[in-house]
Parts: sequence; C-alpha cells; structure tokens
Amino acid sequence: VVSNVRRGIDPETDEILVDGKRVEPESKVYVMLNKPKGYLTTMYDPHGRRTISELVEDIPQRVFPVGRLDKDTEGLLLMTNDGEVTYRLTHPRFGVEKTYHAVVSGIVTDEALEKLCAGIELSDGVTSPAEVRVLSNQENSTCLEIRIGEGKKRQVRRMCSAVGHEVIELKRVAVAAVVLRDVSPGEWRYLTPEEVSQLQDLLSGSAAGSGE
Repeated sequence: VVSNVRRGIDPETDEILVDGKRVEPESKVYVMLNKPKGYLTTMYDPHGRRTISELVEDIPQRVFPVGRLDKDTEGLLLMTNDGEVTYRLTHPRFGVEKTYHAVVSGIVTDEALEKLCAGIELSDGVTSPAEVRVLSNQENSTCLEIRIGEGKKRQVRRMCSAVGHEVIELKRVAVAAVVLRDVSPGEWRYLTPEEVSQLQDLLSGSAAGSGE
C-alpha cells in the first residue's frame, strides 16, 4: 500500500486504495485505426469539425492517437492508453520508421528520387535520408513508397513539393513493423498479439540503442 504518493506509483507492484477500495489499473490496449480523409487527428475540436474520436467512440478503454496524420492524409493511425509506447514511437530520438504511399503529380525522375533519398532542405531544416522507390507510373502521376524515420509537420508533402511533385493522395501504410491490414477506412481493430510483440521488440531495441 502506498502512503507517500510523491515517491511515485508502480501499478505493477503497488496496491492503490481509494476510500479503502482497491483501484485496479486499466489494462493496456493497442488499436489500429484506418483513418479516412477529412478527419482531424484529435479527440476534440472546438470548431466542431470531424475528429477521430467519432471513429473510436465504441472502444471501451480511453485511447489517444500515437502521433498524427493531417486532415487530408489517410491510413494507419495507432492509438493506445500506454504512455510509454506513445513516447517511444513519437519522440525524434528513437527514429521510428513510418511508411507512406504517395500519389504525386508528374513522372518522378531518377534525379528527383536521389534528392528525396539524400535529404531535402525545408524551412525547418534538412530532412534525414529516406528510402524512396517508384511503385507505379500513370500518364500524369507517379505512386511512390516513402519511408522516413522522422516526423516534421506535413513532411512527405513538403518533400515531394520541393522536388516539383505535388502530392495528390497520401496514405500511411506502416509504422515500424506494424502494417495496415484487415481494417477498412473508418474502422478499427485491436492489434494482434504478434503485432504487440513486434512493437515491444522495437521499443526494447530503441531503449538499448539510446543507452537507457
């Protein structure tokens, strides 16, 4: 039983009582949401715009987004009530890789690909090296797969614009080893035990690599 709350509480070992009744810690949950376009990545908007909270209101636990996708970007958004996982997946020091599929205007040249891979100078600094490859070409557009390990604001859109190719459609398809699958746009599901294990393995590796 903890009598001095200022020393901190370990829910795994400490017994917490309120008015003599034991408080059970909330179980950790991990959710995959396939975010559609048109929704803000926030649980509340004072202007009454659509938010992702409308899509996950039937989740029994209170969960929050891990990072964000802008209003016009769709795809994989992880949500959880695990603060440590959120921190490690979003803090720049850990460089967790995110994968996007971007349909851009025009036919992307090898020169433009090399620039995207090497790093692009943006207003808030040069982007880190990225992995970029062409998935397909249409008459006036190109579909790219872009993997980045950082998260500057609207980074993929700004990178592509900097080399002369505006983003037409953008979808995040993976965060680290967790891949968007088996969930339709606007729907969600809990991560499988295997996917949770993949996250835990990643975070363990991040902790070791950061010297923690």
